[in-house]
Parts: sequence; C-alpha cells; structure tokens
Amino acid sequence: MITALWTAATGMNAQQSNVDVISNNLANVNTNGFKKSTVNFQDLVYNIIRQPGSPNAQGAQIPVGVEIGHGVKVSDTQKIFTEGNIQPTENPLDLAIEGEGFLQIQRPDGTIAYTRDGSFKMDSNGDLVTADGYRLQPNINIPPNATDITITSDGTVNVVLDGDTQNTQPQGQIQLVRFANPAGLNSMGKNLFAQTAASGQAQAGAPAQDGYGSILQGFLEKSNVKVVEEMVNLIAAQRAYDTNSKAIQAADEMLNTANQLRR
Repeated sequence: MITALWTAATGMNAQQSNVDVISNNLANVNTNGFKKSTVNFQDLVYNIIRQPGSPNAQGAQIPVGVEIGHGVKVSDTQKIFTEGNIQPTENPLDLAIEGEGFLQIQRPDGTIAYTRDGSFKMDSNGDLVTADGYRLQPNINIPPNATDITITSDGTVNVVLDGDTQNTQPQGQIQLVRFANPAGLNSMGKNLFAQTAASGQAQAGAPAQDGYGSILQGFLEKSNVKVVEEMVNLIAAQRAYDTNSKAIQAADEMLNTANQLRR
C-alpha cells in the first residue's frame, strides 16, 4: 500500500513538470523565433515478483511474470524545431529564415550563440545587433549615409548611399549555420541557443544554397506554439495529475481501513 502512495506521487511530480513546460510554451506564444518543447516520460524500476519464463511447481514454463512498477519520471524535454509562421513587418532590418539554419550572434564574452530571431537593430556604430546589443556575425555595418538597405535571399547586404540609386555598395553577406541534431542545443534565454556535444558542431553556409534556408527581408518568424494544441495538452496533464491524486487518496483510504481492523 505504501508503494502505491509513492508511485502515484511520481506521477504527480511528472505531470507538474509537464504543466511547467506547457506553461512556458504558452507564455512564449508571441516570442520571435521561439521553439516549443515537449516532455517525454520513462517508467521507473520494477519489482520482479515472478520472472517470465520461470518454471512452476510442475515444471511447466510460466508464460508471463509478475511485475510491480514504481512510477514514472521525466526522461527529457525536447525542442521541436518546426518552422513558425512568417509575418511581414516592413522593417528592413527584420530577417526571417525560410527553411533550415540559425543566425550567429556574438555574446559579450566573445562566444557565439545561435538564434532564429531576426529582429535586428542598428547600434551607434551602425552594426546590426539584437535587442540586447549582441552583434550579428559575420558583422554587418551600415554606413551613416545609407538611405536604403537591401538584403537578398542569399544574405547579401547592399546599401544605397546618399539617396543615389547608382551608388550602391555591398556591406557583406549574412551566413547561416546548421546542426546535425538541433534538439541537442542548449536553450540560453534571450532567444539564443548554445552549441553542445549533443548538437554537433555548427556547419556554416550561405543562405539559399546547399539546403540552407533563404533570408526574407522585412519578415519575422513567429513562435511555432499552437495555442489550441497546448491547451489540449494542458487539460490532459491536469487530468493525469488529478487521477494520480485520486490514487493517493485511494491508497490512503485503504491504509485507514487496515488501521481500523480489530481482532
């Protein structure tokens, strides 16, 4: 009976983690480039009372055994890197990736992080930076006398100087990177991911070539969270949590019945 109490408690803990992940998905429904997470579960160890295939008293083989499980645990939370909706913004510094790939961002400590959020700004030096001031890599600098910025699907950045359409200057090319296992990336917050041993090494390439996604200027990729789907998942998790609490209540009532036995 005590086993049932602890087994049901593991179910409640697992569903609490599930609700936490779903809540984070819903909280980021409007976050640019956000990728939703899903929770996977594993059953825990079993108490083997009778091994399948063991002989009985008459020497015959027992076809099935007796196993009592001890509950569940969260095995992993996996990022789902399906593409979110692409929305127009009419801002020339907003970039969306149509297809595979990540933009490279240089953090203050010099390390490179990766993002699908292409909402860039210009700092005082004319460099393209994130909302937190982290520079896009390779660095793209926009001259102060630039009056028009054009970014092609292959990442080439051109500017028109002093309003003279005949005076167009290239300012570099944006690169994308891919990973063998993007689900192995480490979520850092601020819409950034970090490379890990599980993700594999970053493989750089030019947009719109060799399977890399294309750059869309004046667009942003929104979150890939589907509200209806997450609400259904939330209801299912809540019901599973409630069911496990009922199992604890039932085990407690059975213990109470046993405690009230008289000779």
